[in-house]
Order: sequence, then structure tokens, then C-alpha cells
Amino acid sequence: MSIHVALHHRTSYQYERPVEHGAHVVRLRPAPHCRSNILAYSLKVGPMEHFINWQQDPQANYLARLMFPEPMARLDIEVDLIVEMSVQNPFDFFLEPDAETFPFAYEADLARELAPFLAVEEPGPLIQPVIDRFKDKTGRTIDVLVEMNSFLQHSIEYKIRMEPGVQTPEETLDLASGSCRDSAWLLVNLLRHLGLASRFVSGYLIQLRPDVKSLDGPVGSEIDFTDLHAWTEVYLPGAGWIGFDPTSGLLAGEGHIPLACSPEPSSAAAVTGGVEPCESEMEHVMTVTRVYESPRTTLPYTEDQWQEILKTGQKIDDDLTAMDVRLTMGGEPTFISMDDFDGDEWNTAAVGPTKRVLSGKLIKRLRAKFAPGGLLFYGQGKWYPGEMLPRWSLACYWRKDGLPIWENDSLIADEAHDYQHDATHAKRFGVALAGALGADPKWMIPAYEDAFYYMWRERRL
Repeated sequence: MSIHVALHHRTSYQYERPVEHGAHVVRLRPAPHCRSNILAYSLKVGPMEHFINWQQDPQANYLARLMFPEPMARLDIEVDLIVEMSVQNPFDFFLEPDAETFPFAYEADLARELAPFLAVEEPGPLIQPVIDRFKDKTGRTIDVLVEMNSFLQHSIEYKIRMEPGVQTPEETLDLASGSCRDSAWLLVNLLRHLGLASRFVSGYLIQLRPDVKSLDGPVGSEIDFTDLHAWTEVYLPGAGWIGFDPTSGLLAGEGHIPLACSPEPSSAAAVTGGVEPCESEMEHVMTVTRVYESPRTTLPYTEDQWQEILKTGQKIDDDLTAMDVRLTMGGEPTFISMDDFDGDEWNTAAVGPTKRVLSGKLIKRLRAKFAPGGLLFYGQGKWYPGEMLPRWSLACYWRKDGLPIWENDSLIADEAHDYQHDATHAKRFGVALAGALGADPKWMIPAYEDAFYYMWRERRL
């Protein structure tokens, strides 16, 4: 079950006059390790002539390098993509045994490969207490990381900052506020000081309106929404790069679409490049639109959809009838009591206090629905190894031409009712049955249950 979402992102620069442009680098294509399935992607640049060359940087991020041969009065960079929003479990990974508990150290070869993501500067006076808070922590690695992420989410107030660049960790802690990129860079530095390789991530965040309101958690967005966002990834042996979003305090999920991951925020910027000095205006547009939704528990089929399904089903039934295709249900459908899901008689035991009674009611309801005038037969069913007796089998037989086999329903006993019948009634019935069959009643043999034999059998089980 998934939702397909179309994301549209356009950034336009309008200049006071045609100006020369240096090379531009655009990092607006989902990264190779993006967990959400990208169904379609396009990058459009205009309106003037340009050259585009796709590259990958040392971290494997996709880069579009743009060259502009002529001066331009306007530059449009437009991204369209379709992403499959399938629910993901962010904890769906295993760690290497040596990394399951915190603290841990990377193996020497791995540490050399992760060197750019472990580089740190001398900690400042504000981040040092935060480092000290976690450096002596012990326990499951994932629990410690979740605690760090949650701590920053509660400590740093989220604010929208239009100023370029990223605050230093000291500035963010001093202000106790920052944008998503500031919180992400703070978490990167905290993790590195604790010996964990981490990197800065820029990307899209897609948040969809929930089908139903949460009863005990965050309500979430009231509208479908998307924006540029930043978070952190930490390298965990056995799991790889795992995303943590200190702005929300959550792990990265299906709505986090990474575009660029880098040791430094400067090399993860969405667009970089220069123009000659001039006055300019920037226009930024981002929209998200649902283009396909599969029915799900929280958003089932609409009434119109159900009618279409029923109409299609009726058409199939008519075609099968016209072709004389006769359908039967094979196998053995299993029924259990809605009032006693866990009772032994509905799971393992052959019989129980209510199974025969409810089964009798069900077979009669099925008979009334599908085979009026059918013959009910109560006999032996399967005999499973280890059980003393065969199980009961309730069956119904009827004629295809509709003629009734059994007409008097009052002669079908109700097992829920005690008729006070005893051996005398059984003998009377046997004599009458023998007479109807033309047999001599003298051949009737009284039968008795050997209680001691079955007690012995049960003890041997």
C-alpha cells in the first residue's frame, strides 16, 4: 500500500539586466542511497541556452554542472519528481555485534575510510558539557542515539532563518535556536566528538496529511507539504548510514528524500554559482500533489469505488454463467467463534463447550442460504494422530434441480436443546427404522461406551 506523490520545485532569479553567469552546480537530484522509490525525475533549466553535465562527487551525490554561454536576464531551475511513499520502519536494520552497545570503536580500515566524517575541531565551552553528558553513556547504541537526537530537539528551538550559511555549534547552543541545517550540523559535531562518523544531509522533506488524527502522539501536518530540509546521518557498522532528524527528534523515514550528503554543509548546498554584480529578485515555489493512492486500512475504498467493484464482479459472474463455468470452493474454510478467539476448541482441541452448538447453527444457516431442502448429515470427520476419536463432520447435500431431499425441518434436532431422550427412545427409533428398511429388529445389538477402556487410552496419551 503506497501513495505516489508528485513534487514540483522551482527557483527563479530575475536580474535587472542580462548578466554573465559562472558555472553553477545544482544538487537537486535524489541521492543513490535514497530509501524511497523515485519513479520519475526531471531537471529543467532555462530560459536561455545552457550546457549541462551530470557528475558525481566523492560522496556519490549527483551534481548537475551548468554552463551559460550568453548573458541572461533570468534563470529558472525547475525540478519535478514522483516518489512512492511507502511506509518504512526506520529501525529495520541490524548492527554488527561490536557496535550493538555504546561506546564502540570502528575497525582500523573502516576508520580510515570514514576519516572525513570523523574530523573535529577543538570543542567550544558550550558544546563541551553536551559532549560530557553523553560520553560516559552506556547501553544499546540505538537507544543512546535516539536520546541524543531527542535531547537536541528539546534543547534547540526551531526557527526559519533566511540568512545564508550555517551557524556554528556554539552559536546554535548560545541562541538555543536555529534552522534545521543548524540543528543538523550541531548533531554532526556532537556525534563526531563521541567517535561516531556522521555527515550533513540536505534534501526534501515531504509531509502528508494523516488519514486519521493521532490519539496519543503528534498530530502532524494538516495539509500535504514539502520543503527543503536538513538532517544528519551516522555510520553504524552493519546498518550503514542511518538518518536522524534533530528538528523533529525522529529518525529519517519515507518522507526524507536525501539530495546531497557531505562532511561539510558547504558542499551540500542545493545551488552554488556566481554572477556578475547586479540587482536580482528570487522566487521560490514548492508544491506536492498526490497522483495515486492505493486503498488502505485508514483510507478504504469509497462508495463509488465499491459500486464499480460490484459492477465488475457482476459482469464476471454473468460471463461465467453464460459460459457454463461452475465455481466451487475447495479446501476447508476455517471458522472460529468471534466471542472466544483464544479458546482451545478453536485452536487445538477437537471438541469444546460451544463448538458443536455453533457449528450446528452455522450449517443450518448455510443450508437455508444455499440449499433449502438439503439433507444434513452429521458423521465422522478426520481422525488426527494422538486423538481418541475422529472429529465431527457436518455436511449438507442437495439436488442440483432444486427438488428437496429433506422437507420437514422440525425433524432436524437442535443440539442446543435437551430433548430428554434416553436408551428407550433409541431402541424405539431403531425398531421403527428396521421396519422401514424391511429388516428384522432382532438383529439390533445394544451398544455401550466402554468407559474404562477410554480412561486407559487417555492415560496412555
